[in-house]
Amino acid sequence: MDQITGGLQSIIANYGMKLLLAIILLIVGLWLIKFIVRLLEKNVQGRFDRTLTSFLMSITKAVLMILLFISIASTMGIEVTSFVAVLGAASFAVGLALQGSLSNFAGGVLLLIFRPFTAGDTIEVAGHKGKVQEIQILYTIMTTFDNKKIMIPNSNISNNSVTNFSAMDKRRVDLTFGIGYDDDFHEAISLLKDLAARHDLILDDPEPIIRVAEHAGSSINIDCKVWVKGTDYWTVFYDMHENVKDAFDEAGIGIPYPQLDIHFDEGTKLC
Repeated sequence: MDQITGGLQSIIANYGMKLLLAIILLIVGLWLIKFIVRLLEKNVQGRFDRTLTSFLMSITKAVLMILLFISIASTMGIEVTSFVAVLGAASFAVGLALQGSLSNFAGGVLLLIFRPFTAGDTIEVAGHKGKVQEIQILYTIMTTFDNKKIMIPNSNISNNSVTNFSAMDKRRVDLTFGIGYDDDFHEAISLLKDLAARHDLILDDPEPIIRVAEHAGSSINIDCKVWVKGTDYWTVFYDMHENVKDAFDEAGIGIPYPQLDIHFDEGTKLC
């Protein structure tokens, strides 16, 4: 009994203070981690995307918890060198196994920080065109114009050119209309200017550009470049094609088909 009592006293003497320090360190450490995470969240909130903010806070909390665990183990006299080595080796192995996912994660972080587009924008990237529904850490979810859902890895987006059709308030609608060589192109230009001026969705500033652009093989091609709000692009695109056909028909201006003139020399025999 005396030996047991002496052993307990020895353990308490050797580890009691360390255990008390470890408990104090745990309590203070948890409070500090909570304080640091709240402080960081308050400073970055609104600067970055909500998804990225939440993820960064989770990563920060996890790293701080690991550091606290190592500190407590060191205070208790536990050798942490081997633990750190094992943790490093495990991290390396996991990094190799998840190389593609880590690449997508890095791409997602870049997208959420630099914001080349946001949810709701219409973009074209990696051979796909559609409306962005959500930007996640690993994937960006898009909906195509025919309502198909596409999940694109963020690494493919961050390493490719992105065309954002929603980034600018105004867009230019580029149209080309062909008329016959026998038709009056001055009249055709006047009709196009009148149609552009009367369309409610076509902007006066910048001014529309309507000029002869090409003497093609079977037609005189007239460029019609008008500016609209980004949301009105397709409405104006289709309206102008329909309105121009009606106006040209009424004015007797032909829209020629491709044609080829063949001339035969005298004496040429046809089989």
